[in-house]
Order: sequence, then structure tokens, then C-alpha cells
Amino acid sequence: MEAVAKVQRQMVRLRGRSYVAFVFVPMVPIQVWLQEIDATIARSPGFFAGRPVVIDLSSVDLSQSGIGHLLTSLQDRNIRVLGIEGVEEGRLTPSMPPLLSGGRSCVIESSAAKKVEAKAETKPTSLLLEAPVRSGQTVIFPEGDVTILGSVGSGAEVVAGGSIHVYGALRGRAMAGVNGHTSARIYCQKIEAELLAIDGFYQTADDIDAALRGKPAQAWLQGNTMRITALN
Repeated sequence: MEAVAKVQRQMVRLRGRSYVAFVFVPMVPIQVWLQEIDATIARSPGFFAGRPVVIDLSSVDLSQSGIGHLLTSLQDRNIRVLGIEGVEEGRLTPSMPPLLSGGRSCVIESSAAKKVEAKAETKPTSLLLEAPVRSGQTVIFPEGDVTILGSVGSGAEVVAGGSIHVYGALRGRAMAGVNGHTSARIYCQKIEAELLAIDGFYQTADDIDAALRGKPAQAWLQGNTMRITALN
């Protein structure tokens, strides 16, 4: 009698990863809004490169064909649309990106996981990096402030739910207050940034006063305007 090997069941392992996506909120007239997108790309050609984008259509009333035209226009600009929100599902076709539910966080957990969570330590509200952030690296810390005891290289990216402190040159991109923290600030010892953003309001390198470049500086929001001044 031949022995039959018992097939072992493979366990499916689920992991979660967070990606920072730009949320586009188109305004009418759409053509003018697209021109602003073009201006941003002209100032910073790599601004949207490889970045997932979600379109929030809650501020406009577009027909199905209008949505299709908008998606095609963005695709022509090499902008990837990950999903759409703020519109009735009936206005989307199967070939369009999926309808999302407003970007709310989603947690899958079992009752056993809840018991573990009760014993878990409180998450830190700040992240300290003792090494520089090099070109091509991305640091994402949506829970709070990020402090870097070094420089942020060109092409590097730092994303924080709170403020960003760079004790060196800031040459890459810094995005603070990404979860709606309007009082977040960005501090650096030497401002040479490719892009600064706070709660979705941003300025590219061309927008930053040339007199500030290479000097200690801070950025914060004053209403809907980003202010960048010397750090004395």
C-alpha cells in the first residue's frame, strides 16, 4: 500500500501598506484647472511621477462622458488615477478607476487581535531619524512629527502628519500636516527644497524666494497661503 503524502495547507498572509496619494479636487472650468496642473508639471516635471492619485468629484457635476474626458486628460499628462470618490457609482463605467469611500482608514482584525491591541504600547507621536534621508528614499510618518538630524537629499521625500524638522539641508520634498493638521510647520537649517507642502497647500522650488535659498527657514500656513520666512 502506497503512502499518500498529506498536502499541507498554505496559509494566506495579509499585510497592510500605506501609500500617500494626491487627492485632486477638480474645479470648473475644467480646462482652466487642467492648465494649473500643467503649470505645476512645468515647474516640477517629476512632481506626479509614480504617485497614485485619487479624484474627488464632489465639487463638480460631471456627466459620464465628462468624467471620461477628465480621466483621459490626466492620463495624457502621465498622471495615474488610483480611484474616484464623491460621485454616484452609476456615472462610472467598468473601464474607469474604482469608486472609493472617501479615504477612510480600514482595519481588518479578529477578536483575538483586539485583545492584543489592548496590551499594545501607545504609538509614538514623533519620529527621530539620526541619519540623512538620501535621494530616492521616502519617509512616511502620519502619526506625528518627524525630526531628521541630517539632510534630505534631492529626490527624497518626507511625509508627516505633524511638523517636519530638518537639522541640515532640505533639498527634496517635505509634506507636513498630511492628515489635516493646519498648524504643522516645516523647519530646516538650509532651504533648497524641491517642494514644501502643508495640509495640501504647496510651493515648488520656483515659488520659494531666491533670497531665502541656502538659509535657515520655516514654512507655515496663514489661512490658505503658505508663508516661508527666514528662521532667526
